[in-house]
Amino acid sequence: MKLLILGATGPTGRHVVDLAVAAGDTVTVLARRPEALDEPAGQVTVVAGDATSHSAVAKAMTGQDVVISALGRSTSVRADDLFTRAAAAVIGAATEQGVSRLVWLSSFGVGDTYRSASVAQKVMYRTFLRNIYANKELSEKAIRSSGLDWTLVYPTLLTKGPAKGGYLAGERLPMKGNPSISRADVADFLYKAAHSPEWIHRDAVITDGR
Repeated sequence: MKLLILGATGPTGRHVVDLAVAAGDTVTVLARRPEALDEPAGQVTVVAGDATSHSAVAKAMTGQDVVISALGRSTSVRADDLFTRAAAAVIGAATEQGVSRLVWLSSFGVGDTYRSASVAQKVMYRTFLRNIYANKELSEKAIRSSGLDWTLVYPTLLTKGPAKGGYLAGERLPMKGNPSISRADVADFLYKAAHSPEWIHRDAVITDGR
């Protein structure tokens, strides 16, 4: 499969790249800082550019089967319109290039998933993450109405731990306290969703099941 990975230099995106390379997929990444990648030559095609640029995304998307977005704002709580701008670029480029499949990483607590959040989670979402979550919600409204074969992925609190493989995935999951999931397990789900029709036009809430 030919995969375009956005956010490949981030901690979750790097895991996705590693999984795809190990499985023998044809991998292209779009990166503002190509020097941040140290993938073996010939296994990953690196296109220099910004995920919010229609022309850059369209160039990287040429000939791809699936787009996986693992874009994030690292430790920042300000969106700076990253997600709405990237969604617009991806939707436009996908329409132009005839690519229909999109797996898009979001965060639990965005949009309708907020209603299933625990009290502890809701406090954090209403305060520290308010700005970034509002921008994510707007981007996802555009994706839902885009006509693409989208999957929106909503992990709980992200950790740096190793993959456990026992995570839970569902359109709605009960929450207590402030559950978490490793970035490695999130990447595993993103990768598997890209290779299966199971989650097309569905929300996927994921969290550690152990």
